[in-house]
Amino acid sequence: MWDWKQDRIKAALGGVNPTVLRRLDAGFANIGDVQFLPGYCVLLVDTPNVQRLTDLPRRRRLEFLADMELLGEAVERVCARRDAGFRRVNLEILGNTDPYLHAHIWPRYDWEPPEIVGRPVWLYPVERWSDPETALGPDHDDLRAELTAEIDLLRS
Repeated sequence: MWDWKQDRIKAALGGVNPTVLRRLDAGFANIGDVQFLPGYCVLLVDTPNVQRLTDLPRRRRLEFLADMELLGEAVERVCARRDAGFRRVNLEILGNTDPYLHAHIWPRYDWEPPEIVGRPVWLYPVERWSDPETALGPDHDDLRAELTAEIDLLRS
């Protein structure tokens, strides 16, 4: 049986990626698999086999970046309403692990450990990335709904 995580873009295009919140102009807004920083999202490019931003024609690059900004604003608005400790949103296009163009949208909070709060999210201990307590699940349905509604509002 095919696992949608093996090809998240193909799964999104086929309507079987359960993390997709909305299709945008050049990508898919997705809620992250882990939610140790509540509101974490990922923007996936909607074109298979695109590894880098520069693999897209300039117009599509700008559309992808605009989608990233829109998703970032949606995360910012939702997280600021939900948590008084919300600080900011970090936007990252890295591509060091997954070989397809995607952007990470990380909400950051005042309640994060002091040794990490002002540093990259990737410095969190490896256990945080697989903690069942913060894995995406039914407990995040309200967050998903709020993020989707905010995306819709920003797009209207």
